[in-house]
Amino acid sequence: MNTGSNGAGEIAAVSDEVKADGVKADVARDERGLGSRAPEFIKARRALHVSWQVGVFVVGLAVVGVGIVMLPLPGPGWVVIFGGMAIWATEFVWAQLVLRWTKRKVTEAAQRALDPKVRRRNIALTVIGLVIVAVLVGIYLWKFGMVMPWKLKDQ
Repeated sequence: MNTGSNGAGEIAAVSDEVKADGVKADVARDERGLGSRAPEFIKARRALHVSWQVGVFVVGLAVVGVGIVMLPLPGPGWVVIFGGMAIWATEFVWAQLVLRWTKRKVTEAAQRALDPKVRRRNIALTVIGLVIVAVLVGIYLWKFGMVMPWKLKDQ
């Protein structure tokens, strides 16, 4: 990154660099300051800002709560939970740091998953798992036929 500063005491300027593949660097987005994203007129008044933070916290808590309920139930639970975290991140530094850490870990996991050795291992484990499930289903069908487990007493 070009800081634009050669001497002591000069202010460093952030430049919009372009990566080798032509994608603009997310320098400004990733390095913007932590803290409240509330409008300036809200931040100027302490009572209004605290009310704003309480409102953001309650809405984020509701969204995270719905996401937690969706974990065992049908629905995109983790997506909703991270959506609630994103709502919190508009106001709270701790949520911004958690989201940055999560984004970094997800990116690292995606890069590891693209590794050919890891892909071969994952495919092998998937095939082994499917063979085990097929054998168990075969044993069940051989022993009980097409009877559901909750109707075994009726036989």
